Amino acid sequence: MAAKSFDMIVIGAGPGGYVAAIRGAQLGLSVAVVEREHLGGICLNWGCIPTKALLRSAEVFHLMHRAKEFGLKAEGLGYDLDAVVARSRAVAKQLSGGIGHLLKKNKVTVLMGEATLPRPGVVAVKTGAGTEEITAKNIILATGARARVLPGLEADGDLVWTYKHALTPKRMPKKLLVIGSGAIGIEFASFFNTLGADTTVVEVMDRVLPVEDAEISAFAKKQFVKQGMKILEKTTVVKLDRSPGKVVAHLQDAKGTTTADFDTVISAVGIVGNVEGLGLEALGVKIDRTHVVVDEFCRTGVPGLYAIGDIAGAPWLAHKASHEGVMVAELIAGKHAHPIKPGTIAGCTYCTPQVASVGLTEEKAKAAGYTVKVGRFPFIGNGKAIALGEPEGMVKTVFDAKTGELLGAHMVGAEVTELIQGYVIGRTLETTEEDLMHTVFPHPTLSEMMHESVLDAYGRALHM
Repeated sequence: MAAKSFDMIVIGAGPGGYVAAIRGAQLGLSVAVVEREHLGGICLNWGCIPTKALLRSAEVFHLMHRAKEFGLKAEGLGYDLDAVVARSRAVAKQLSGGIGHLLKKNKVTVLMGEATLPRPGVVAVKTGAGTEEITAKNIILATGARARVLPGLEADGDLVWTYKHALTPKRMPKKLLVIGSGAIGIEFASFFNTLGADTTVVEVMDRVLPVEDAEISAFAKKQFVKQGMKILEKTTVVKLDRSPGKVVAHLQDAKGTTTADFDTVISAVGIVGNVEGLGLEALGVKIDRTHVVVDEFCRTGVPGLYAIGDIAGAPWLAHKASHEGVMVAELIAGKHAHPIKPGTIAGCTYCTPQVASVGLTEEKAKAAGYTVKVGRFPFIGNGKAIALGEPEGMVKTVFDAKTGELLGAHMVGAEVTELIQGYVIGRTLETTEEDLMHTVFPHPTLSEMMHESVLDAYGRALHM
């Protein structure tokens, strides 16, 4: 029997893969998706979405404790961890099911199984029933990434957890160590700390949230410490000694090595691309530190083979993967596709307070040779923030002093993950400070701080 042939085969059905498949189908291509585990990938099932559901529960719990401030009464406060987790899993399940519906609606063929690339243009799919081969001139690798494991810090699901264990905790940690203060680490630290865990965060770099603007990192750290977290920067976890119910962590900083006891450790030290077992090396695909090397159009250099999302390198963000998927599908369909500009991709972290940014930090803008104008506006100067009871935060904007180009925007505070999009659109449309100054922002909103931050960069802030 001849192998089934498609215009495009996508390997992996995460936010990059399933979006590529849908866009390809919309453009009239015959499309197959191969997925070994879950439709929706890590993001929907074990990442972005279920963590947001957990964090929302923690946020509501936190607000319940502040009831008195708002003239309200709430007594006998508590939580049911199993119920919190069950809600998070239900949210993930609902969305994962929705992906199946979307693929079916768009007439995408879905094959659940493990994919390999035995020859150019051929994908072998291994299922419980055996292996079948399908062919296409165009193949998109969207296999994503997984948690990086450091020697000696391997997860066991009991004392040492990965993000997966942390999403479905069997117990509430009493004394928690989080290794790594990127988005994943700090979100879990925020969640468990809010629910009452004595939380310590260890970061090897010189500050928490190390990819963020230094000023924003410092502001966020102050808030984390106020909430009771211990933050250890420029510190490495050298070793974990495990015994029943206890982990002794050996922590090394410039002063030497100390030990501390914990009952739970969450390791969040980055990710590695899922590049193994596909047969990529034999096809001549270049791999650099577990990521497939691609050009601006996500081409691997092997004719008809593309790589998108986490497997194709930083930034490791679902929305970047989705847009790359659309771009590649349009390229395959013969449309005029635009490469994704990394400088217009926002990063969002859903800790308390939230952190969001796009473009260059002040430090990076200066290092790139720009003369900058920097504006800042605090939440305490905004009517809506005060009315919400959220006066802790800041919006910071970085402009090119010569041209007025918005180089970067950085925020910390309530709902900034929703606000950042205004600046993202500004960057995409190549907005100058003048355009932003002439924009009428609605009142009373948190977004007015974005306007004020721009005005402040040019010495024109009105409410500060």
